[in-house]
Amino acid sequence: MELVGRTDEEIRKAREDWMTGDRFGEVKGCDGGRLDARGVLATPLKAWERVR
Repeated sequence: MELVGRTDEEIRKAREDWMTGDRFGEVKGCDGGRLDARGVLATPLKAWERVR
């Protein structure tokens, strides 16, 4: 399971929402429970600097 966001805060919020079942829908007809999302690093993520 990969979560995508533009900022560290968005990624952390998406993970929290996934784990609590708040924002993402339920997959019907699937045997088994919801998969856990990977943990995020303790160090805040930051965007790469773009070289042009």
